[in-house]
Amino acid sequence: MLRGFHPVCRALTLAVATMIPCAGSVAADPAHGIAMYGDPALPPDFVSLPYVNADAPKGGRIVLPEIGSFDSLNPFILKGRSVFGQRMYGYETLMGRSWDEPFTLYGLLAETVETGPNREWVEFSLRPEARFSDGSPVTVEDVIWSMETLGTDGHPRYQGAWKKVASVEQTGPRSVRFNFNVEDRELPLILGLRPIMKKQDFGGRPFDEVSDVAPIGSGPYGIGDFEYGRYMTLKKNPDWWGVDLPFNRGQHNFDEIRYEWYGDAGVAFEAFRAGALSSYRESNLSKWFSSYNFPAVKSGDVVLSTIPNQRPSGIRGLVMNTRRAPFDDWRVRDALIHAFNFEFINAALTGGTEPRITSYFSNSDLSMDHGPATGRVRELLEPYADTLLPGALDGYDLPVSDGSAANRKNVRAALKLLADAGWQVQPDGIMQNADGEPLAFDILLRSGGNSLVPSADSIAELYSEQLKRIGVTANLVTVDSAQYQQRTGDYDFDMAFYVRTMSLSPGNEQMLYWGHDGVDAPGTLNWMGMDSPAAEAMIDTMLNSKDKEDFTSAVHALDRVLTTGRYVIPVWYSPVGRIAHWLPYRYPERHTQIYGDWDGFQPDVWWYED
Repeated sequence: MLRGFHPVCRALTLAVATMIPCAGSVAADPAHGIAMYGDPALPPDFVSLPYVNADAPKGGRIVLPEIGSFDSLNPFILKGRSVFGQRMYGYETLMGRSWDEPFTLYGLLAETVETGPNREWVEFSLRPEARFSDGSPVTVEDVIWSMETLGTDGHPRYQGAWKKVASVEQTGPRSVRFNFNVEDRELPLILGLRPIMKKQDFGGRPFDEVSDVAPIGSGPYGIGDFEYGRYMTLKKNPDWWGVDLPFNRGQHNFDEIRYEWYGDAGVAFEAFRAGALSSYRESNLSKWFSSYNFPAVKSGDVVLSTIPNQRPSGIRGLVMNTRRAPFDDWRVRDALIHAFNFEFINAALTGGTEPRITSYFSNSDLSMDHGPATGRVRELLEPYADTLLPGALDGYDLPVSDGSAANRKNVRAALKLLADAGWQVQPDGIMQNADGEPLAFDILLRSGGNSLVPSADSIAELYSEQLKRIGVTANLVTVDSAQYQQRTGDYDFDMAFYVRTMSLSPGNEQMLYWGHDGVDAPGTLNWMGMDSPAAEAMIDTMLNSKDKEDFTSAVHALDRVLTTGRYVIPVWYSPVGRIAHWLPYRYPERHTQIYGDWDGFQPDVWWYED
C-alpha cells in the first residue's frame, strides 16, 4: 500500500464552524479565478493552461537529483528537513497558480472564489467531486482546520497571513468565508494557495513535530518507497480526483517521480552522465560550456535545453548578519561590497558572460531606476528620509572594477569607508579598530555545495583572498546540511550565501523576508536582520495598491531600501535556465511560461515519449 493512499474511505462528520453574520456589503459575483490586478486572462470555459501540452502522453517515471538529506514527512513545519516535491505534488490548494501570468489563480479544490468590494473578505466554494487520496471528500471543516493549524503550528511562512484573519464562517454546505482585520488585497490569493489536509487524519497527534507519517492530501501523488537521506518515490494516485480538471490537463504526466540524494553536485552530475538521472539543472555557466561534451550529448541522446524567463533575478550573494558587529555598521558593509571584485570573479568563474544582480528585482520592470528617485517613488520614500541610507533618494549603483586582480579604485574606497567606521590597517598588515580587535569573520558554507549557486565555495575562496589585501580575515567554515539549516535558521553566522527568489507579484512574503519580526524570531528569511520601517511601509503600500502603476512604484521604492541597505554582496543571475535531459523527456517548447524553469515547470508539464 502506498503511504498516503488509504484504500477504505473513512466517514467524515462535518463539524459546522461557528457562524458569524455576513457584512452587509455588495460582493463581487463568484468567479472561476482571481488576479491581483484586473481580471484573469483565461475565460471560465478554458480547456487547459496555455503553456502545457494538453495531449501529453501519460506514464513513465522521471528521476531527479537532490543535494543534502531529509528526515521528516511533514513538509509544513519548521522542524526537520522535508522534501519540496512531496509538498508540491501531494497536497492541493483551493486555487491553482497560472505561471503564465504575474499572479493569477484559477479554481482547483474550489470551483469559485468571491470577494468583498475591497477584498475585506474572501469566500471559496468547494468542488463537490474534490477528494483526498483515501477517497473521502474535502470538506469545509478540513479547510478551516488546515488554515488555522498552518497559521498557528505551521512553518512561519504560513503564520503572517493567518494573523490577518479576523473570523471564519461556514456559509453553506461547501462554502467558507474568511473575514480580514486589515486592508490587504493579496490575502484572498494567499489563502487560496494554502495546502489543504485532512483534519481527521491527525487525531490527537501533534502537528508541529517531525513525523514518519505523511499527512493525507488530495494531490496527484503520494509517497511510495523512501529511505531517509537516500531517495523518495512519489507514485501517481490512480484514483486522483482532479485528473480531468481543465486546470490539470497536460500536467502531472508521470506515473512516478523519484528523488535521489547526493552528497554534492559533482557526484549528482556524474550520476546524470551515467544515465541514473533523467535530467540535470546546471547553474554553473562555465561548466555548461566545458563539461557537457560527453558522448551522449554528441550523439543526441542528451539534449541541452535553454529556457528563457522574464522573472526578477531575486537576490543571491553573500549576506551580512547585521545582528552582529561589525556588520551593524553600514559603512563596513559598503566597504566589503567595494572590496568584492565582481568583474574579476565573474570572469574567472563564468567567463564574464553572466550579468550582475544590480537590484533585488533585476531583469524585470519591477527593478528600481538607478538615478534619483522621482514622482510617486520619491513621495513614498521621503517620509522616511532620516532612516534611509545614502543612495536611496539620490541614486545608487554598485561599484564596478576594471576587471584586474588589483581592484585599486574600489579598494581605496573600501579603506576610506573602513577608516570612517574606525578601522585602520596596522603596520603588521592587520585591519583593527581602536580597541585592537582585528576585522575578522566567518563565511558559513554548506558541505556538498549550494545547489542554487554551485560556485558558492569558489566565490567565497576568491573573495577571502581579495580581503587579505586590505588586512581583513574571512574564514571559510563548512558544515553539513543539517547544521547549515540549523545555524541559518537561528541566525548563528557572520556571513553566508543567500538566495531569495522574487516573483512578478511580490506581496505578503516580503514581510517574512524583511520584516521586523524576523530580527529575533527564528526561521524567517530575514537572514540579514534588517529592521526598516521604510521597507515595511513600502510592503504595506504594495499590498493595498489598487492599480498596477501604484504597486510598481511601491516595489521600486522597496527595491531602493533593500539595495541601498547594503545587506548582500550580490553576484550574478541568468536570464535563462539550463537543463540537460535524456532525449525521451520533453517539455512544451512552443510556449514556455513567463517564469521559465521555475515552480510549475519540471516535472509538472514534462512527459516521457519514446
